[in-house]
Amino acid sequence: MIEHDGTTPERLTSTRAWVTYLSKVELPVLANTLRRIDELTESQNSTVNELANVILNDAQLTSQVLRLSNTVFYNQTRTQVSTVSRAITLIGFDAVKSMAISSLVVDSLLKRTDRPHLLRCLARAIHAAVQARLLMPSRNDNALEEVFIGALLMNIGELAFWSCETPQASELEQHLRAGEAPTEAQKTVLHTTFPEITRGLVEAWSLGPFIRDVVSAGQPTSMASSLVRHTVEMARLSEDGWQGKDMDRVLEQLAKDIGEAPATVRDRAKINAAEAAKVAVSLGLPQVTALMPGQQESPGQESAPQVDPNLQLQILRDLTLSLSEKPDINEICQLVIEGIHRAVGMQRVALLMADRSGQLLLPRKVGGKGTEAWRERFHISRGGAGPLDSLAEHSHCEVFQPTAQAANVDYDRWLGRVPALVGPLRAGGRVVGLFYADNAASPYTPSSEQLAAFEHFVQNAQLCLTLLSARH
Repeated sequence: MIEHDGTTPERLTSTRAWVTYLSKVELPVLANTLRRIDELTESQNSTVNELANVILNDAQLTSQVLRLSNTVFYNQTRTQVSTVSRAITLIGFDAVKSMAISSLVVDSLLKRTDRPHLLRCLARAIHAAVQARLLMPSRNDNALEEVFIGALLMNIGELAFWSCETPQASELEQHLRAGEAPTEAQKTVLHTTFPEITRGLVEAWSLGPFIRDVVSAGQPTSMASSLVRHTVEMARLSEDGWQGKDMDRVLEQLAKDIGEAPATVRDRAKINAAEAAKVAVSLGLPQVTALMPGQQESPGQESAPQVDPNLQLQILRDLTLSLSEKPDINEICQLVIEGIHRAVGMQRVALLMADRSGQLLLPRKVGGKGTEAWRERFHISRGGAGPLDSLAEHSHCEVFQPTAQAANVDYDRWLGRVPALVGPLRAGGRVVGLFYADNAASPYTPSSEQLAAFEHFVQNAQLCLTLLSARH
């Protein structure tokens, strides 16, 4: 039996232990919802309303499905869809099921952690799923969605493992960083392998006979299963480019699967990779697009996202209106947080304000995934020797660059260790607040356009503070 103290498990030493832990302790909601959706699909009596109700029970899932329903990838008629029921009727039961499962998997796993290994695995899974759906020769909707979900979930054991903050996950990271072969490292640390965990989860979560065939150790029993296996391997290999002996071998196997020439498959796959990046964005995962082939500006580098000028202008107008009416520092700062998060494109944002002593900056507002722990633990002491105190040394809005000796904090893997935007707030010549924004696992340096937009938003907060100070 697995003991669980609410944070991390005891050391797990078998496939069965990992499957039980992931299913019953870490991801029971995901497991149950996937099982329910699969049951609806298998039943001959399932109705549009039943699937719609499963989706509508989750506001985030509903939003994602509707967003995907209006993308060209799923909706080539470009008819606007505004309800889940309409999406099922217009686009099809199987397509909406596919959207629901992909959205569930992404949201359920990503909200738990931002480990680079998880982001890499999600990028690979989405790329493979899109390749499988677009390469599948059949025009049968069920077959298209079947291979999409098959490719997405073929490595669900690895995805589930990296989504959990366990001591063994950190230990496996160290083994892989040291250059140990992945399979051997898994056996050493987990006493099993990711494929074995995947097979266990497929059975435990009742993911159906097709996925069971895809992940089995034996030969695939259908062209569709073979296609899925080969697209998953192609997605992995493509991270190192579209050439090479291993890639040639996989392309030849895919060519046999779908009855086309290897050169044609290569050309189609390159085009499909660009489509996969668009699907990732629609799924709310823009940060993984840089991990897909053809998206990097240079090996290992990610480029900063584009500033949204229209959204920036809209929020700045709201700020101007608020300032012209009755300035309220809380309302202004909330708008600034939203502007930095949405228009500037920073994933995590915080406003810290000085306490009564003036010596400590504490979180007043935070925004973005992964900032929950900041509310209680993110603090900067002015003139002290804390791990994040250097953030308060900036005299104006600028890009913070961590040093090689950047200190680590135990509640956040990235805080103070990745490039960030910082901007001080002043009152009476003293720094009384600080805006901080970073992109967690995405290691790129914010662009000059992002810095300029960030500065505009901070200036509005400063103006509000100045107006309020003048009234007292």
